[in-house]
Order: sequence, then structure tokens, then C-alpha cells
Amino acid sequence: MNGLLLDGKNAVIYGGGGAIGGAVARVFAREGARVFVAGRTQAKLDAVARDIAATGGTVETAAVDVLDQQAVEKHADAIAAKAGSIDIALNAVSVMHDQGTLLADLSLEEFMRPIDGFLRTLFITSKAVARHMGRERPGVILTLSEPGSKLAVSGILGHAVSAAGKEAFSRVLAAELAPGNIRVIGIRPHAVVDAPAAGSYTKDLFKQTAAAAGQSVQELLEGGGMAQGTLLKRLPTLSEIAATAAFLASDRAGAMTGTIANLSGGALVD
Repeated sequence: MNGLLLDGKNAVIYGGGGAIGGAVARVFAREGARVFVAGRTQAKLDAVARDIAATGGTVETAAVDVLDQQAVEKHADAIAAKAGSIDIALNAVSVMHDQGTLLADLSLEEFMRPIDGFLRTLFITSKAVARHMGRERPGVILTLSEPGSKLAVSGILGHAVSAAGKEAFSRVLAAELAPGNIRVIGIRPHAVVDAPAAGSYTKDLFKQTAAAAGQSVQELLEGGGMAQGTLLKRLPTLSEIAATAAFLASDRAGAMTGTIANLSGGALVD
């Protein structure tokens, strides 16, 4: 009996050159999936692909702007034509946004940037892959959110609204796609402790918060207020997120849809 979670699955990862996207791509490939990584920066995609190829995995890369609906649909169509189907899709696209600025000093553009950016990419990628999923082959769409979807703290207006929007999108899309044998599950990690070292945009995102606390970004993540606000007193790692994503995408989690997997270390308990 093959013990690989994703053996024979075709998986596309948008934002596949990023910290979380790359980590998930490596684990998906290790678990037997044929992985297609897409993103804006070819050099980052190539780095992920080299790691996967070095361990015997199957991977293909494509430079795709996920804000370009026509380009995303063309890419998804090409994957389905080549592989026969798309079984798993993860949107791990990052959108730089403001955290720490209060309403009085927050511009409309800063407020709307994560809302429009994150939700636009979710709509575009989900629509592109859903038509190549399901029916006789179970399909899974994974999304990423943040604890801001539930937190009531100051300085994260745009971030919190976008996170809540991503979770609502996942929940409602799950209801719509379930009859077609497609599951939709959101993953809600907190800030990821080893993501900045892996090239994540959060290294810049958390600079303002860290500076206000008199800490470096890494100090903030390892022992600062973010970690102390969790039940486990630590933040999740890239490997934990990737391993959970692989399980959720597998048939072993086949009864799960329309829900959020809380990987925040217990920052929030639903």
C-alpha cells in the first residue's frame, strides 16, 4: 500500500515561489503530487523547483501574474490539458499592506489594498481551477487567512477585513462547489516564525510593529507579543503549515470542507 498522501494528484500552487507556497510545494511533491508552481518571479520559482527535483519530485514552473485573469485561466487550461485534471489548488499569494496605522492616518488606498488584492486573486484563481476539478476525481481548493479575521485590535483595519473576507469566501465557495465533489478549506496560520528567513514579505510587513516594541522582527516573532498571545506560546513553522496543507488536500481529509483550520498556535479558539 502506497503511504504517500498525494500520490497521483495534480497540484497547482499560486505564489509558489514564496515562503509558504514554496514550503507547501516541496511537501506536496514529497507526498507524491505532480506540482505546478506559478508566480511572478521566475528565479524564486526555479529555486523551489530545484529543491523538488533534487529529491526526485515532479515539478513545473510558470511565471504568471495572478491579477491577470486571462493569463491565469490560460495557465490552468494548459495544466489540465497536459495532466488531465487539477486536483489541488492553493493560493499562497502575498499582498503587501499596512499594519499599525490607525484610521485617522490610514488612506483609502492603504485600507483597500489587501482587500482588493487578496480577494481578487482568490476569485481569479478559484474560478480558473474549479472548472478542471471534481466529478469523478475529488478536487480541493485551499486558501490562506490570518488571525486578523477574528481579532479586535487597533491598526489592522484593511488586514482584518481582508482576512475575514478570505474566510467568508472559502466558506461560501465550499457550499457552491460541494455538489461537484470539490472541497474548499481555509488555513489560518499566525505570523510564521521562520518565514522571514525564507524570504517572506513579512520581514518588511512587521518592521513597524517590531520597531514600536523596540525589537527586531525575529525577536518579535520568537518571543514577543505575537507568540505570547497564543496558547502554545509559540508561532507556527513553515513545515507545520505545509504538512497540514498536505493532509487537508489528501483523501484522508475527505469529510472536511467549508471550515477553517486554525494553525495560529491557539491565538484564537473558534
